[in-house]
Amino acid sequence: MSSQELADFLRRRREDLRPADTPGGATFPAGRRARRTPGLRREEVAALAQVSVSYYERLERARAPRPSPQVLSALATALQLTGAERDHLARLAGQVLPATYAGGPEQLPESAEQLLGGLDGIPAYIVDERQDVVAWNAAAAALITDFSRLARDERNVTRISTRLRGTLCVGAPGAESDFSRQTAAQLRAAGVRHPTDNVLAELVNEFAAHDPDFASGWRQHAVRPLPSVRKKLRHPTAGELEIDRNTLDLPGSGFSLVMYTAEAGSPSAAALKSL
Repeated sequence: MSSQELADFLRRRREDLRPADTPGGATFPAGRRARRTPGLRREEVAALAQVSVSYYERLERARAPRPSPQVLSALATALQLTGAERDHLARLAGQVLPATYAGGPEQLPESAEQLLGGLDGIPAYIVDERQDVVAWNAAAAALITDFSRLARDERNVTRISTRLRGTLCVGAPGAESDFSRQTAAQLRAAGVRHPTDNVLAELVNEFAAHDPDFASGWRQHAVRPLPSVRKKLRHPTAGELEIDRNTLDLPGSGFSLVMYTAEAGSPSAAALKSL
């Protein structure tokens, strides 16, 4: 991963952090000049991380040597990074060896398929790190589409969402934007773990060219998990549904379980059961 990617990530996280939100409740005076920098200034991050200002400035300009684990930890604390963002920072800095696809994509564990089969009546499917649907249950096929009729390269959640947008998807305010940004976050994290995955890189270029929300999420280095997204669907037989798309990572693998649920006792919940 290039030092420019690390520099861009640090800058964007610095700009996201307000001075009043810094660790310990510390605040920084505006000084003689008005605060024109969004978020924290470089010298403020350097002070919080206890590194020299010149070194931090070189980091953000992609001109500094690779930071040590101790410096990365201090920067992560200063910038209030989440667990996912700390992992992302470490990978960008080359502190974690990138994963590889040994002989092809990872095989779906048998336990994952058993879990999927046990979700009776709950639409659910499993995606890999490229967001390709690798397994699904009958309820998911009834709600979204018959995945078995799609070519393998079309069983991608973003491609499916793009194809169905305006027909099945009617959208809640910001819902499709949240979905696109979540997908960008998942692919961004996967791209750092698999920097030589050309298929993944092609997917990113394809989605960024056609989806402004995806492109924005990608540029922002958004890797914070968004486990639930509210969606509105117009189903040909069940009518309009208001449901939640819930994503759970399957421990010890690169797969995630996606489930669609509705508020208990709601018309949408009854309609899901009827599918």
